[in-house]
Amino acid sequence: MTDYSKLIDAETWAFIERTNSFYLPEAVDVTIARQREVYDCMCRAFFAGYPRGVLSETTDIATATRKIPIRIYRQAGRTPTAVVLYFHGGGFIFGGLDSHGDVCAELCARTGFELVSVGYRLAPEHLHPAAFDDAVSAFEWAIASYQLPVVLAGDSAGGNLAAAVSHATRGHRRHPAGQVLIYPGLGGDQSRGSYVRHADAPLLTLRDVHFCNDIRTGGEDRTGDITMSPLADGNFAYLPPTFIFTAECDPLSSDGEAYGERVVAAGGRAYWYEEPGLVHGFLRARHTVGRARASFTRIADAMAVLGRGEWVW
Repeated sequence: MTDYSKLIDAETWAFIERTNSFYLPEAVDVTIARQREVYDCMCRAFFAGYPRGVLSETTDIATATRKIPIRIYRQAGRTPTAVVLYFHGGGFIFGGLDSHGDVCAELCARTGFELVSVGYRLAPEHLHPAAFDDAVSAFEWAIASYQLPVVLAGDSAGGNLAAAVSHATRGHRRHPAGQVLIYPGLGGDQSRGSYVRHADAPLLTLRDVHFCNDIRTGGEDRTGDITMSPLADGNFAYLPPTFIFTAECDPLSSDGEAYGERVVAAGGRAYWYEEPGLVHGFLRARHTVGRARASFTRIADAMAVLGRGEWVW
């Protein structure tokens, strides 16, 4: 059993305890509606506001069959040179435009780019591939609406969507300028690596991963579906430059490592960084935990590098 007392520092434990204070024991056993209420309450408690000068506009993308809510963040008086298309985390069940609003606003301020947050459809009301379809539609809208590089980004479930869009669109005339995947779940081998070492990690356990996957699919076996599990793809060629940031104390960490290795093995460019002693969801700790603050700087710098078409690592 992993000894987290030796891996996790006091600041991070304080963040873990504050996060856990919002949840009841065995939270996965209560209704989805109740879990969403708790998640939204937790997000509001961690909300850090918008940096000065960042403006936002909530609108939607109209497709032939639905409207996809989006929120556009921009810096007043600044002409953007790239766009970040951001997909929020929440296990494909929780979250939305509000849950990650401060994170998106700060990334906009750090990079100077316009950032578009996507309110994709959630399970169980909308099973896979609904979220994936919305993510692809959002990318198609972005490249049609902006004559600028479009960088894909997302945390957790959102990292999965960003990667899935990269795989689905790599043959398009206009493809992503890059992708930034933050502690993503990518459908890796659950019998080895971090899935075993960190099966009972603070804030995300292997049981939680199974729960979210079952809700997302309605219990259907989707083995080999690369729109759900990008690591199931047999071809990693021609993917955009990729930065992957994982948390050491997270069952999903091995997914990021494996994904980076496969991109490089296929001749692409990928940089994987495992954040020591951090846990899943550490973006919310960026103002209180030194390690998370440093990681957030690395994440913003990676987005800036990709938006400028540079590669410095």
